[in-house]
Amino acid sequence: MTGEEETPMGGLGWHVPDGELRRYADRALAPPLLWSTEAHLAACAQCRDRLTVAVGAGLAHAGWERLAAELDAPVPGPVERLLTRLGVPEHTARLLAATPVLRLSWLAAVAITLALTALLAHLAHPAVFLAAAPLLPVAGVALSFGPRVDPTYEIALVAPMHTFRLLLLRCVAVLFATTALSAAASLALPEFGLAAVGWFLPALVLTTLSLALTPRFGPVLAAVAVGVGWVVLVTSTWGAGSAGSAVFVPAGQLALALTGGLAALTVARLRRAFETPRRIR
Repeated sequence: MTGEEETPMGGLGWHVPDGELRRYADRALAPPLLWSTEAHLAACAQCRDRLTVAVGAGLAHAGWERLAAELDAPVPGPVERLLTRLGVPEHTARLLAATPVLRLSWLAAVAITLALTALLAHLAHPAVFLAAAPLLPVAGVALSFGPRVDPTYEIALVAPMHTFRLLLLRCVAVLFATTALSAAASLALPEFGLAAVGWFLPALVLTTLSLALTPRFGPVLAAVAVGVGWVVLVTSTWGAGSAGSAVFVPAGQLALALTGGLAALTVARLRRAFETPRRIR
């Protein structure tokens, strides 16, 4: 069947020649003939029947199933593609890309917040920026996991990895994103020197503290408790030291480091609690 022939609708049409149909079945047909053949097969029941006779019903059915699966497969987003290029396994990259706070809207909100706090630091005091920046990863982690905040929470529970590992991966991703944005914002405060990066250690400590409290209170309440405690600590020690608050002087940073170490040990000790869905509220 190599030429035009009368169609059931009364017009002139064409059908795929037998040789090309066989080459298509053997996956030996090259573009652009491959594209026209596939487009024709999608619209022509007669040629699909001929293909089934040529290759066998089982093989043809399996081929159409593969095609349907490819068409229905989700298209990776920019975050997922970046993670896979960095060597992250595809299933892990998909779970990380589903993290709500890795979306463009959240990252834009973080960037705007940092820009505003950097402006306030210029107008008021650098401690404004140092106090605000550590709260961003805490909020991000709180919105990254849990049945009330994560739309993919149920999928994550049945994912082929431990819940605790997934939570840590998301925490690292959130910390990386917020740290990069905070570091960029710190460049807008060159007159403050190294004091402009005094937010880094508090960010790690507060995030670890919120994780330590998560099995008991859930991610949102834990983040709120840590955030309120941080604000109280900064304001209560305001004026002690050149950095605006005692928590940003070397002695305060050392105390924060010790607190973070204890919190990390607590998280490691409670890691099994993260595997129980009812405990993560």
